[in-house]
Amino acid sequence: LQQFSDTGSRKEHVKITSESKPGFLERLSETSGGMLMGLVTFLLSFYLLFTNEGRALRTAKSLDEGLSLVIPLDSIHSVSQQNEGRLVHLAGSLSTSKPLFDPSYGVSIQAVKLKRNVEMYQWVEYEDSREYEENGEIKKETKYSYNTEWKSEVVNSRNFDREIGHKNPSAMAVESFTAVSPNVQVGSFVLSKGLVDKIDDFKQLSLSNLEDPHADVTRGGNYFYHSENPRHPEVGDLRVSFFYAGLSGDDPHLGSADKVTVIACQRGDQLVPYRTKSGDVLQILYPGDLSVEEVFQKEHESNTMKTWALRAAGWLAMFVGVSLMTRIFYTLVDWFPVVRDLVNIGLKAFAFCVASSLSLLTISVGWLFHRPLWALLIGLLSVVPIVIAKSRVPPKKQQ
Repeated sequence: LQQFSDTGSRKEHVKITSESKPGFLERLSETSGGMLMGLVTFLLSFYLLFTNEGRALRTAKSLDEGLSLVIPLDSIHSVSQQNEGRLVHLAGSLSTSKPLFDPSYGVSIQAVKLKRNVEMYQWVEYEDSREYEENGEIKKETKYSYNTEWKSEVVNSRNFDREIGHKNPSAMAVESFTAVSPNVQVGSFVLSKGLVDKIDDFKQLSLSNLEDPHADVTRGGNYFYHSENPRHPEVGDLRVSFFYAGLSGDDPHLGSADKVTVIACQRGDQLVPYRTKSGDVLQILYPGDLSVEEVFQKEHESNTMKTWALRAAGWLAMFVGVSLMTRIFYTLVDWFPVVRDLVNIGLKAFAFCVASSLSLLTISVGWLFHRPLWALLIGLLSVVPIVIAKSRVPPKKQQ
């Protein structure tokens, strides 16, 4: 078994550019543009936070509805007409009608998906910049370094600071692709395209049992190399690897077919999306053999994680928006270092408090029509950052 190592060569150069320090009016103009961008970001944060709460509650309601209606199937090998149009739960091994095949490399596997991944040995540019002030000018020192690496996308060397000596080919001679089985079943039931899309746990396919497909292709480890010397590749050389998802037949080298658990609507022998009263769609697939309760618990956990991620994104967008809109106060005093630093700290604290309060208030409005009591509690909580900020401001002395 051969395994080739990468031997990249690294080159670098430094470029220094300088520009006159921007005047007060120029900085004010830039700040005005930032304020407009901040206003747009600020308004978008409200939309994101508000719609996220509605989505989270609708999804949770749909999952609860699904849990109350789902019917576990007694057998996956027979289609019962009495379950027509109902939400069903089943678990079993994947099966496909015929193997997926890549004739160019002689690769064949009984699986739901087969992915050919092509990488090209290319120059890659890296930048490391620093700015400093000298003789009243702002200077920018940029160090450009170049390294040769295997990349699955074509790196456009025309965008490099120095293309001479670092030129990449404009395209790959062999393309990456993913083949998907047209007919995927669990027992007697055919999976919808949406369910098949969820089978995406790709594993690298071992090529140790395959021969070199062509005279100009060499196998090394789990790669086919299009290279005269794979140990010392040149720019433009290719290497090809294969990945599979959803093993759908017993394989002497890979083991038995993968098991999945599905919750979807039964329509004839098809498993299709189920539309809930809340307006959501349920078509769930997980690897392994899971009970109904385990599946819905995982879905609730996924919904909770997505909700908190979008809440955090909404809060961050609001914080950035407020920071950009109040940046003008920093620009007005940036001639005075001590005052500038104090104002900067104050503006950051102000943005933090405003973003926290308005985010909580927006979330509470999102809950108002669904859970009024929780909405009221969150609304009261939104006042806390303002109260804390106000308590830290020293009271004025009595005259």
